Amino acid sequence: MNLRLTPTPLQGTVTVPASKSMSHRMVIGAALCESGESVIDNLSLSEDITATLKAVEALGASFELSGSRAVIRGGRRSGAPLLDCGESGSTLRFLIPIALALTGGASFTGHGRLMERPLDTYYDLFDRKGISHRLEDGVLTVKGTLTGGEFALSGAVSSQFITGLLYALPLLKEDSRIVITDTLSSKAYVDMTLEALKAFGIRVEQQGLCFLIPGGQRYCPRSLSVEGDYSQAAFFLAANFIGSTVTLSGLNPDSLQGDRAAEDILRSFQSSGEVEVDADPVPDLIPALAAAAAFRPGGITRFVNAGRLRIKESDRIASTAAMLRALGARVQEGSDSLTVFGSDSLPGDCAPVDCQNDHRIAMAAAAASCGCQSPVTLLGAACVKKSYPRFWDDFRSLGGKTEQLPERTI
Repeated sequence: MNLRLTPTPLQGTVTVPASKSMSHRMVIGAALCESGESVIDNLSLSEDITATLKAVEALGASFELSGSRAVIRGGRRSGAPLLDCGESGSTLRFLIPIALALTGGASFTGHGRLMERPLDTYYDLFDRKGISHRLEDGVLTVKGTLTGGEFALSGAVSSQFITGLLYALPLLKEDSRIVITDTLSSKAYVDMTLEALKAFGIRVEQQGLCFLIPGGQRYCPRSLSVEGDYSQAAFFLAANFIGSTVTLSGLNPDSLQGDRAAEDILRSFQSSGEVEVDADPVPDLIPALAAAAAFRPGGITRFVNAGRLRIKESDRIASTAAMLRALGARVQEGSDSLTVFGSDSLPGDCAPVDCQNDHRIAMAAAAASCGCQSPVTLLGAACVKKSYPRFWDDFRSLGGKTEQLPERTI
C-alpha cells in the first residue's frame, strides 16, 4: 500500500495499543502453565503477537480470541514442532530455549530478515551444553537436552537471549544461574521480563549481573491486562514536538518500559545546540526521535551506540537516514551512529519514502510529515501491521490526511 500524506498537525486523543513487549511475555507465561487458563485483556493483535500465539500453539498451548481478550490454556506437545515466527525477533529468541526445555528441540523459520538476525549468543551456549543447532535454507533446527547450571553470556547484544533463558530455566529440574559477563544492554526489557515472570508465580533472584533461578517451578494461570506501549506512543510524541497536540491515553506513568524515556529525550530537544542520545537502551525509539530531531532549528542531534539498529527489520541507521533525506533533511550516517541536523521545516517531497518493510520507518515518516511543506509519499505503508495494525486509522482520526495511491502512479 502506497500513501500520500498531506501535511497537517494532528489533534485529539488516541488510545495507544498494548505494549508489544509485555504482550509477548504475558502470552508465553500463560502458555507455560500446565493446567488452568489465563485471561489476557487489552492484547493488541499485531503480526508479531499473532506469530507468538501461533508459535506457542505449535508447542501445545491453545487459545481463544474475543476482540482484545485472549483466553490461553497451557499444554505440551511431544516431538519437534516447526514454529513460524513471522518477522518477530522476540518470538524467535524467546522460544528457542523454551522449546528445548519443553520438547528437547524444535525447528524455527521466519520471514523478511528474521533468520539473518544474530543468534550466536545461543549457539555459543549450546556448543558448551552439547545441544545441536543447524540453520539451513531459512530453517533453524535445535535439538538436545537443556540442563540447568551456569549460563554465562554477554548482555551487550540483546536482552532477548536473557529473557528466553529466564522463561525456560524454571522448567528444568536443576537450579540455574545466568551470569552476564560484561554489561546489560536494554536493562528495562529484563526488568519487564522479571515483572511478568513474577506475575505467573516464577521466582528469580537478581544479584547484580547474576540471576538465580530455582528449578522445578510451575507457571500459575493468571488474569492480567496489558498496559499501553510507549514505543508506539513515541510517534505521536514526536508529532507533538513538531507541532501537533495529541493526548495519549492508556499509558502507565509508572511503567517499567525503557521507552518511557521518549518523553525526557524529547524535552531535551527543546534546548538549542547539540544533543547526544545513547541509542543502546532505547533502540526502538530512534526512528521517531530522529524525525523529531529534524525539526530542531539549528540543532544537531547525535544518536550514538546505535550499532544494533543495523540488525532490525531493516538496517535502521540506513533506513532512518534515507527516510529523512527523502523529506529534505540533512543527516550524516556513521557505522554505529546517526547525526541529524535540524531545521524549522522540511520540503517533504524530495523523493518517495521507501518504508523498507519496517513499521517504525513508516510511522516515523508519518510523524515527520506533520511539519513538512509538501505532501509526503510513502511506499509500502501497510508494514505498520507488524506492531500497530490500526495506526493509519488512528492517524486519520486525529486529522491526518492520507490518500491511497495506485501502484502505477509511483
